Amino acid sequence: MKLPIPAVDTIQKRHSVRTYENQPLLPRDRDTLLECMRQLDNPFGVPVHTYIIDKTMSADGEKLGTYGIIKGASTFLGISIPDTKLAPLAAGYQFETLILFATHMGLGTVWLAATFDRDSFASAMEIPKDELFLAISPVGYPAAKRSLPETLMRSTMKSSSRKEWKELFYQADFHTPLTQELAGAYAQLLEMVRLAPSAKNAQPWRVRKDGNTYHFYAHYKPGLSKGEELIKQVDLGIALSHFHLTALELGLTGAFEAIPQQDTTLPENLHYMISWRTEGTK
Repeated sequence: MKLPIPAVDTIQKRHSVRTYENQPLLPRDRDTLLECMRQLDNPFGVPVHTYIIDKTMSADGEKLGTYGIIKGASTFLGISIPDTKLAPLAAGYQFETLILFATHMGLGTVWLAATFDRDSFASAMEIPKDELFLAISPVGYPAAKRSLPETLMRSTMKSSSRKEWKELFYQADFHTPLTQELAGAYAQLLEMVRLAPSAKNAQPWRVRKDGNTYHFYAHYKPGLSKGEELIKQVDLGIALSHFHLTALELGLTGAFEAIPQQDTTLPENLHYMISWRTEGTK
């Protein structure tokens, strides 16, 4: 889905908001979000379900908690997926697309994958029992001043910092960093990948350029729980949304596909996920 908004400009403006004005969404803004949700899709062919709920709509006084992390918000977005291979990538892609749309509307959001009462939100949003409920986001009007908990959290997590190119992007053998000059027309796409948000600002993805193909890997150590692995893959999906939406905006054509990696020796902790093959290459 090509968003009817400037992708690069919106990605650069997006930032996490945890403190909101204590007012509900205007009906027209809520309706605009709903219409966007109806039209959302992803390039992986995975059915992704998005939800919107107001605190006043929760079941019989059920408390929707975010453990003090979120202040002032009364409306929340959510996402669920089937338990299939590419679904976490699709979830990250599609939910980030919605968040960017909200950003362009002037609304605040923040990905929450852990710091919320999952059972209460799942019940209130009526998440199907057989689906994975991976994340929510408040959505509302940013407050003029951040709360103390938000200020401390941003400082601790270094929310505005990002890894350098040489830590994320590589040439064919993983030994040679990919420079912006060598990336050419794809430099801006990769820069938008670099700016993508992630849990604990870990940026758990790596990209390898091999000719005219870009291979994407999730980066995480062994021994994680299934839930933790899924969040790493969701984070990669967020980065993929930045990559693809920027490609659509710049008119760079290609397609995501799974490409065998048997001839590639992967560094420790890298897990192949998907590739982008530019149009006209084999």
